[in-house]
Order: sequence, then structure tokens, then C-alpha cells
Amino acid sequence: MQVLDRALQGWPCLVLNADYQPLSYWPLSTWPWQEAIKNVFLERVAVVSHYDEVVHSPSFEMHVPSVVALRDYVHQERTPAFTRYNVWLRDGFKCVYCGKHGVEQLTFDHVIPRRAGGKTSWENIVAACGPCNLKKGGRTPREAGMPLPRPPQRPNMHELQSQGRRFPPKFLHESWLDYLYWDIELER
Repeated sequence: MQVLDRALQGWPCLVLNADYQPLSYWPLSTWPWQEAIKNVFLERVAVVSHYDEVVHSPSFEMHVPSVVALRDYVHQERTPAFTRYNVWLRDGFKCVYCGKHGVEQLTFDHVIPRRAGGKTSWENIVAACGPCNLKKGGRTPREAGMPLPRPPQRPNMHELQSQGRRFPPKFLHESWLDYLYWDIELER
């Protein structure tokens, strides 16, 4: 990951909760600069940091916000939505059977096949690469000789956010660094 001291293309704005924690690590909670400015005027956010760039109207000028914090706290205790993307995030964007990484080749796999009454739920769906999904077919992992390292389960928001910290974006603006945490070395 590279840290930039100049504005990112398009001037994205990092959005923090009222406790100055990111709303989301994956995907990283950002807004387009226009949305950030609109929310500044609506007094929904406080500007924490800004880019050097300035936007103008006939009667006003303002630095483009690079980091804003919501004025009202958004509770993060809600249950994560069951989506293909969140299943992949829970499973670390890798096949649970062979361990291969890569979103392009990942699919959904029903641990207990639908033909055997398996439901499409957190507790029965895992990320699998195409070849492993084909190999397993309509069998259970035990029948296919493809044991699961751990049974699938419904994650909470904190678990998904923690998992998201393992996949930082390619570029960050230096004004964002005090509010983000990843277990990796940053290039400056």
C-alpha cells in the first residue's frame, strides 16, 4: 500500500463515525468530495482534515474535506447483510477447500447441498473456487473428501471489520493515517 501526500484522484473523503473510527474498513468508508461538502453544509459532519484544493461558488470558497466525522454516532451492532461479498470477506477472499486467493474465481458453495435440504444462509454457505466447487458437486464435504477447516457461521459486524483490516486499499492519503489501522508496512 502506498501513502500519498497529494490529493487522491477525485478527492475522496474518509468518513468516520462520531467516535472517530471508520464506519467500514472493507470497503473503506469514503464519500465523493461533493457528498462530503453537502454534509458539511447540512451540519451532519465535522471536518477533521482537508486537502489543499479549494472549491468555489460565487459567494463562498472551501477546502475540500479529506476526513470528516459524523456528528451523530451510528451503531455498528447490526447484523451484517448476507451477501456474496460478505461471505467472501468472512472467508478471507479465499477458497475454504484449497486456500486459493482471488475474488474473480470465487463462488458460493452450499456445504449441505440444496438437493439435500441445505439452505442459503451464513451457516451453510462458504467461499469456494470454481474447480473445488465442481469437484465437490452436490455432495457434502465429507462425501467429497474435502473437509472444512471450520464450520461456517454468521459473523458479527466487528468480525467482518476485523477481517476487512487484512485487505487495505492500494492508496491512502496521509491525512487518513491517524484514523486507520492495518497490520502491514506502509510505503511512503
